Amino acid sequence: MRAVLALLLLGLATSAQADFDAASYPPYERCALCHGLFGQSHLDKFPHLAGQKPAYIQAQLDAFLTGARTNDGGQMSAIVTELKAEDFAVVVAWFAEQDPPEPAAQPATSSGKELTEASGCLDCHSGDAAGAVPYLTAQHAGYLAKQMRDFLDGRRIHSEAAPVHQNLLADMEAGIEDIAAYLSSLERTP
Repeated sequence: MRAVLALLLLGLATSAQADFDAASYPPYERCALCHGLFGQSHLDKFPHLAGQKPAYIQAQLDAFLTGARTNDGGQMSAIVTELKAEDFAVVVAWFAEQDPPEPAAQPATSSGKELTEASGCLDCHSGDAAGAVPYLTAQHAGYLAKQMRDFLDGRRIHSEAAPVHQNLLADMEAGIEDIAAYLSSLERTP
């Protein structure tokens, strides 16, 4: 009886696989595996994309596609090659139009706020900034800290702003976690 049931289940699984058509799904669903369908990821390894600036999302997709930017496991470089050129605009619009993530809880200390204000992070990374400059607010603190360390250590070098970030962060290395926690606790307002 178990053998018959196993063969029946195998037949159903094989039939379902044969009927699956990945091209019939919107392209942003590939991105949703890590970033969440509505751009709010559950793991701080993957950034929230919801409510992010369209120009920034597009710039990052382009950088991963050309190899100017990489990530630790190379997933992004592989995923962007699965998208067609016309898919990029669909992906960018989908995530940029989603409601921004909720901010994290306020940190226990004010050192992150003080360091952020002293460094002027939000002078560039605010709703007023034009172009491909990302919002940092309401982002995962772990993701922000990792990216700051990557800039500091020279692992993230794909933009003209990389040297600026590297120099700025050199003076604040001990406070990176505090800055990240503070930025994650702020509401993202376009």
